[in-house]
Amino acid sequence: MTVLTAPETKVAAPESQSALDTLMRAFETYKETNETRLAQIERRGVADPLTEDQVTRIDAALAACSARIAQVETRGARLPLGGRLETGDAQARAHGSAFLSYVRHGEADGLKALEAKALSAGVGADGGYLVPYETEQEIGRRLAALSPIRALATVRTIGAGTYRKPFMTSGPATGWAAETAARPQTDSPALAELAFPAMELYAMPAATQTLLDDGQVNIEEWIAGEVDSAFAEQEGTAFVSGDGVAKPKGFLAYPKAAESAWSWGSTGYVATGAAGMFPAADSSDVLLDLVYALKGGYRQNAAFVMNRRTQSAVRKLKDASGAYLWAPPAAAGQPASLMGFAVHEAEAMPDMADGAFPIAFGDFRRGYLVVDRAGVRVLRDPYSAKPYVLFYTTKRVGGGIQDFDAIKLLKTAAN
Repeated sequence: MTVLTAPETKVAAPESQSALDTLMRAFETYKETNETRLAQIERRGVADPLTEDQVTRIDAALAACSARIAQVETRGARLPLGGRLETGDAQARAHGSAFLSYVRHGEADGLKALEAKALSAGVGADGGYLVPYETEQEIGRRLAALSPIRALATVRTIGAGTYRKPFMTSGPATGWAAETAARPQTDSPALAELAFPAMELYAMPAATQTLLDDGQVNIEEWIAGEVDSAFAEQEGTAFVSGDGVAKPKGFLAYPKAAESAWSWGSTGYVATGAAGMFPAADSSDVLLDLVYALKGGYRQNAAFVMNRRTQSAVRKLKDASGAYLWAPPAAAGQPASLMGFAVHEAEAMPDMADGAFPIAFGDFRRGYLVVDRAGVRVLRDPYSAKPYVLFYTTKRVGGGIQDFDAIKLLKTAAN
């Protein structure tokens, strides 16, 4: 049995709070400067270039503060491997020891004896070897911290190559009947199936033999640290815009339909009414329309997803009473909010442009499914890039929309 202790946050918490305090002060300065800019526009029809530049610089500082907070929280969430893992399972200890021998010295006999078959489908021992369970779990934790959509979506671990989920396209007929009236036979429900195949994602970190020979270096943690950002970047793009060919299908890759003509199998959208931007008058109304395009049951856990450039544009919007719609995090470890809903940055989201879909809003836990094929595999290659040793690391990941009611998009276009 493996016991994982919670990560310590004694160092990260004060740093997070300091970054949050800086963010709050910067946002107050931003509001004051932006009010000056708006007053100049109202008075003279155009803002002073120096004021515009000041607003831009403060906005960049806000983005930097937000990134710093996210970095600190991510670092604090990581659980160092080794030392704080108490493994009571003899087989797990044997696997960990054999894996270290393989990674450091290329000795695969121990892993061959432990693993019943090779790790890639139909390729024998060239498929590599499973990393220890703790390393696999740590890679998963780091991906959840780094990959915004994975952190929001439902994540399911599977043992097969494809996860299949049935859903009901039409339910049994129902109706009212008097106490003694006849009950006519109802139609049977119609079922369809959604398939989520797991595709191969790989990274290939390189190490020197000196690093591998150094007993003070935690090799398992090094591998996890080297592959997490590479995996997260690829996942982040695929979960947003992947075409489903040798990669997960992103929620922006499905057919789209105006909310008034929406049907199951497509993603509904609300248009801003202006090409590539928010409308000049009542700019916040389109965000209200987007929020209420989502059914009430989904709004309870809904969140906005956009990139930092779109968030910069949203940060300037106000409601009818003159209050800013965007608000900084209320506490360390929490996201910024827009109209009371959390805002999550995903750099893979498109910028605001004519016909683009720069903002998504919905309950992503119900709307999007990420499937992980159990097992992260490592193949040691000391030959291809001598004197470096390459570690071909793979995991299989899939994803797609599982509930088309749960995610809505904002389209920056006239219609």
